[in-house]
Formats: sequence, structure tokens, C-alpha cells
Amino acid sequence: MIIYTIGFTKKSAEQFFNLLRQSGAKKLIDIRLNNVSQLAGFAKRDDLRYFLHEICGMDYVHRIDLAPTKEMLDDYKKNGASWKSYEDRFLELMRRRRIEDTVPQELIDNSVLLCSEEKAHHCHRRLVAEYLAQHWENVTIQHLG
Repeated sequence: MIIYTIGFTKKSAEQFFNLLRQSGAKKLIDIRLNNVSQLAGFAKRDDLRYFLHEICGMDYVHRIDLAPTKEMLDDYKKNGASWKSYEDRFLELMRRRRIEDTVPQELIDNSVLLCSEEKAHHCHRRLVAEYLAQHWENVTIQHLG
């Protein structure tokens, strides 16, 4: 099983969709808490669904159960909580949600987890992919740009 991840920030639409197309993934799983923000540009939910289908032949799925809570995100982004604190809280949230049991493996296989962060290092998409890799067998993770 392969899980791809990508963020759209600091990528042009051309770069973003080329990375997706070159991956060979069959669907994009949007794991953002807020996927309709005007700041998302080409990655706004309805536009993204259209572009994915037309440009990449990919399906679009939104999974809010793979997103942090608003409180958790606000503490990190707005109130200065440390990455370590955010990471610990998010890992605990995934454990409580039992995502390894509630998210179908066939949904995730050969799919791209989307969030906004430019790099995966400090993004919950990496945490989701790594968490699932620890609970499922034969998982490879590839971060796209």
C-alpha cells in the first residue's frame, strides 16, 4: 500500500497538479478542517474537485475524521502552542477516533492526503500517514513536493 501526501501552499496550480498526475494516485483525500477558505485559491473544495477530475482523472474525498479539532489547530496556529504539544494531542485524537479501524484501507491505498502546509514535516498529514503505517501492514509513504 502506498500513501502519498501533499500540501498546496507555495505551489502554483501547475506544480500542484503535475505532482498529483505524476504520482499515479487514484484519489485525493482532503484532510483539512476547513476546505472552503477563500485563501485556498485553486485548492478550495468545489474547485479542487473539478480540477482533480478534469486535469488528473482523480476522485476527491473529504475526511474530517482525519483533521485536527478547531481548538487544537487554533492553539498551534494562533496561540503559540508548540509543535510537540500539537503532535501529541493529534496523535491522541487519532487513537481515540481509532482511525486505523474506521478508515477503510482501500480508501487510503494509492491516494494522496491533502493539507495546506508546504512541507510535511510540521503537518498533520504526515502524522496521519505515519500513524496508519504503524497500524497497517506494508505501507509506504511518499511526500509529493
